[in-house]
Amino acid sequence: MNKKSKGLIPPGLVYVADNIISKQNLLGAPRGTGAKWAKELDLPRQAETVFFAGCGYQYNTSLQSLMSMIRKLDKSPIGAELPMGLAGFQKKLGIDPAQAYRRLVARDKDSDAQPLRDAVKVLKELGVEFGYLAEDEPCCGGLLHYIGLEKEFARNAQNIYENLKSHGVRRIIGIVPSCTYTLAELLPKHVPGYDLEVKHFLQVVMEGVESRQLRFPREVKVTYHDPCQLSRYLGLIEEPRRILKSIKGIELVEPDWTHGEWSTCCGGGGGFEVVFPELSQILAANRARELVETGAQIIVTHCPGCVMQLEEGLKAMKVKDVEVLDLAQVVAMAMGV
Repeated sequence: MNKKSKGLIPPGLVYVADNIISKQNLLGAPRGTGAKWAKELDLPRQAETVFFAGCGYQYNTSLQSLMSMIRKLDKSPIGAELPMGLAGFQKKLGIDPAQAYRRLVARDKDSDAQPLRDAVKVLKELGVEFGYLAEDEPCCGGLLHYIGLEKEFARNAQNIYENLKSHGVRRIIGIVPSCTYTLAELLPKHVPGYDLEVKHFLQVVMEGVESRQLRFPREVKVTYHDPCQLSRYLGLIEEPRRILKSIKGIELVEPDWTHGEWSTCCGGGGGFEVVFPELSQILAANRARELVETGAQIIVTHCPGCVMQLEEGLKAMKVKDVEVLDLAQVVAMAMGV
């Protein structure tokens, strides 16, 4: 990234972009750190169809810790921009204050990457054969595109394609909406001869669950939050609702009009929460309030960023009797896997 670009981009986004370019993940974590979730799942490393886990789910706790740090800095007298700028400079010297903070506040939790584990179980139950590249999985680099670093994104796109082809990959099952959109729609614009077939987890599940009897462990009211990338970019609006309505024990309740294409944003995505942490938190609380007012006991969504934001929104509202679950978790519970 050249100096001119860095001068135009907020320091927090420069920090994340440098991590993508240098370490192939949003946090700049060592390769393989994010793949720990799959250690016991016995997934083949070489396969024509691979499960693309993405940064959001794999680094869930660390991303939450980093956002907590940024929000605290933003509310301090110095703000968040100067410390994030210094963090980028110090990282070049081999010091990463943000990583030190993540280690201090992050805790291993049983729920970490649970949507990924549940998605794998669901796909296996449906008879889908697939592998997982683990530490060789590249970062989709979508954020580089969204913040205007098109040259860097194009280079990353070519590297991703060559990486996947070198592993014999022909088909991809994505679960993070933004990663899936990047791999399906953005990479082909920068990679001549791009020939990878990309489907979202939801699309694969829809092909296999409609003939099955699904039952949730208890009777419950559920509302669904549409991730922006999933609904507006990938056009997957009816699919999650059809799945939820097919599960016995679940009653789907929704806001009067802020759902589907008109769903209110959770306040995250595209680096917005890094640049405008306070406004992002306000939007998260507003969206959480709309969903809680439906009377739902569970908010279901299907994006790691949305899960994080909605949990933050409920926390800001001091709501403790409503939980946020990823759709993959709900389907796994309904399947009994």
